[in-house]
This record gives sequence, C-alpha cells and structure tokens, in this order.
Amino acid sequence: MTVKTVAAGLALLLAAACTAPTPPRSQASTAASTACAAPQGAPGAETPTTIDVIEQAYFCILGNYYSGATLDARSLLSAGFVALTQELNRDGRDVPEATMPALTGDRKADWAAFETTYRKTTDQVPGLRDKLAVVTLEAIVAGLGDNHARWTHDVKRPPGYYDGDGYGLGLQANVNGPQVDGNPGVALPPLFVTTVQGGAARAAGLRPGDIIESINGSAPFIDGKATPAIAALYPQYPQARPVRLRLLRQSTGRRWSVTLKPGLYQRDLAALQVVRSKLLDDDIAYVRLTGFAPDSANRVLKAISRVRTGRTLSGVVLDLRGNGGGSPTEAIRLLSAFVHGKVTAFQCTVDGRCAASRTDDTVELLNLPLVVLTDRSCASACEHFSSAVKDLRAGRLVGTRTAGVISGPAQSYLLGNNTLLGFPSRHHLGPDREVIDRIGVPPDHYVPLTPEDAAAGRDAALAKALTLLHK
Repeated sequence: MTVKTVAAGLALLLAAACTAPTPPRSQASTAASTACAAPQGAPGAETPTTIDVIEQAYFCILGNYYSGATLDARSLLSAGFVALTQELNRDGRDVPEATMPALTGDRKADWAAFETTYRKTTDQVPGLRDKLAVVTLEAIVAGLGDNHARWTHDVKRPPGYYDGDGYGLGLQANVNGPQVDGNPGVALPPLFVTTVQGGAARAAGLRPGDIIESINGSAPFIDGKATPAIAALYPQYPQARPVRLRLLRQSTGRRWSVTLKPGLYQRDLAALQVVRSKLLDDDIAYVRLTGFAPDSANRVLKAISRVRTGRTLSGVVLDLRGNGGGSPTEAIRLLSAFVHGKVTAFQCTVDGRCAASRTDDTVELLNLPLVVLTDRSCASACEHFSSAVKDLRAGRLVGTRTAGVISGPAQSYLLGNNTLLGFPSRHHLGPDREVIDRIGVPPDHYVPLTPEDAAAGRDAALAKALTLLHK
C-alpha cells in the first residue's frame, strides 16, 4: 500500500473530524487537544509512542474510518489490551492491575476506563512502557481487520542499504507474504520457489520449481491448509534468524536441506523497472507493469506506441502478476485506453452512499484486444483495474484469482509522535457493485503456475493469452 498525502484543502476538514474529544478526567491530554490531520510535507523525527498517541489514533479511527460511525469500539480496545498482556507475558512479567476493565459501548467512557487501567499497568513496568505502547497501538489498528489499515512507524533500513537492494532470503514462493498474513485460505500446496532474486537463495543454488517440504522443521501445509511456518520465508529487517529449508527437486529426485540467513542482496535492475515491454510473435505488444506508480499509465501507453510503430498489432498482453497496486488514478487512466464512458468502481460509505469512479475519456482509445495476466499478488489498484476489465468486457483475464486486498483507498493521518496512521474512509466496490475485498477477481481462464512450469521456465498463462489474441 502506498501512503498518500491528502490535498491541503481537506486538511481543515480532516482536522475537525479527527480531533479527539476531551476525555472525562481532570486534566486533558495532549492528544485530546491535537488534531488528527493529513500530513503536510515529510513528518519530523519520530518520538516515543505514548498513551496520548494511542488515544489520538483511537478517536481518529472512530471519526474517519469508513465504518467508524457504526464500529463497536470495544473490539479495538480489547485487541489492544490482549496485546499488552501478551507482551507482559513474553517479557516474563505480569501486573495485578492488568485486568481488562468493563466496557459499556460508550466510546468516551470506555476510553477513560481503558486508559486508567493502562496507566496503572505500565507504571508498574516503566522499562517496558515504550514497547507496550507500540504493541497496543499495533493491535488496535490490526483489530480493524482491514488490509489497507496501517500504522507506519519505526521504519529502519539495514546498514549498508543501497537504493534498490532487497532484504531477506532472496527468493519468492508461490505463496506470498500477504497471503500468509491475511488470507492463508487461498494458498494451495505444494509450496515451491517461483523466483530466485539473489542473496542466500542464489548462493545456495536454489532454482525455480524447487519444492519446499519443510521450514524450520515444520510443514508448510497440513491437510491442504497453509501453516504459519511459511511466514519465515519473508523476514523483514531487523529479523535475521537463519531459516532451515528441506527441499525437493522433482526433475532429479534430489532431496537436501539448506540454511539461509536473511540479509541484503542486490536485485536485478531489470526487475526494478515498473514498466517493461517487448514484441511477441511479431504482432503482440507485451507490457509488464509491477505497480501503479505515478505516471505509470502514460509509460505503458508510450511503450505500446513504440512497439506498434511500423506494424499492425493483433492485441496487447498486460502482465499484472505481482502488481501490488498503487494509485487508483493511474489504474483508471490506463483502463481508459481500452474503454470510454464507463464506471470503473464505486467508493461507498458504511450507509451505502457511493461515489462513482469513471473512465478518463480524454485518453485516446488504443482499439486493440486486451488480455490481462493476473495472480494472487495482484492487489489494490491492480484489482480495481482487473475487475473493471472483467465487468466492462474490456478484455479477458488469464491466470489465477487476484489477492482480494482492496478494502478502499487509504488516507493518511499524522499522529502526535510524527508517525502515520492510514486507513480507508470509503469502501471499494467493483463496477457491478460487487465486493472484491477478501474475495478477489476470478480469471476468465484459470491457468495456475505449476512447479514443473517454473522449473522449465514455461509461462502457460502467457501462452494462453497469445492463443486467445490469435483466434
């Protein structure tokens, strides 16, 4: 998810909507008198998270989240308190005062009760105060259960990082990190390597198609269901614990174990390009788009124009596999090169009031058949685009269902400790008013990647797309 800066003209409105009410205690906190507003420029240096910052985030969510008006705020406070007590337990501590207060559903009164207990608890363990605040706020945000809700804090890069470097084991598998974290039910066995990016995976000689039979001694699937063990494939800095894999190479029958240590690695510069294009079969423009970054729609259209120069094209293959989203505006602009005069999506409030997103009919139509390649890593703005292609019959989808990670466009708010809180103020629906979030967009032609294809370097989905365009 890309954190977006809200236009300056909305700042006052957001500030008014997100100002924390005065809590029922003798002395108002700093957070209660500080507006939760859109950031203006880069935030200052991050300061420690405190109960006042947690309060500010709590009331900011209730005042601005798309279902904040109907949300049972007790669920957020309960999630926060669970995290607090679990962190005490992890540290080998406990506090008699750490008992969840009775909550009534009155948002202000419940906050006051929560804060009173929180302060009594953290006063007993002053050395843990900062960590307890962080895990509490993280849990409150996670309690929304929203894939576009984020609290961005404590962002650090590993020592020696250079622009474009990757961090981790240096591999990608057919089950990605977001699937494991948010939607493990869509993952299908077997678990296998799809891409070797560099680092420890390349040094150990891993190849696409290698099947991962165990991770740190645990099975990646049990009874066909993904297990939490898969998350170890995708460590984030500062995680640095080595990961032990048991592997099978089907082509030779070889079984072996390797231990991979997370670290920095240089990524392939070509893989870092947002837009890549080439001519296929002398008459098909192939364009891979890895994210809907600023100006990406224009770059795709220029790439197609260059490929088209001096020849007649039979169609366009737009490869959106692995596209994690980005700007809805860019998605709409690119879609508008294939269809005009249509609604591309709806952004709705919790009470059903919806604003329509429409094609930009100033974009010149390409008048070319379109096939879009999708997978479980096509998320957010990528799903906006894919669902519109499908519903509006602007082209055909080939591959697998998309991620189902499109709750709504996120807005960013600046908290008192110079960290950013982001979440949607409206919920996304497809052009036919269908829910895509958590469900995804199904392809017109289901062509999953197999270990055999990955090992052989075959792209069955692309082959299917070319066949469709040549009919």
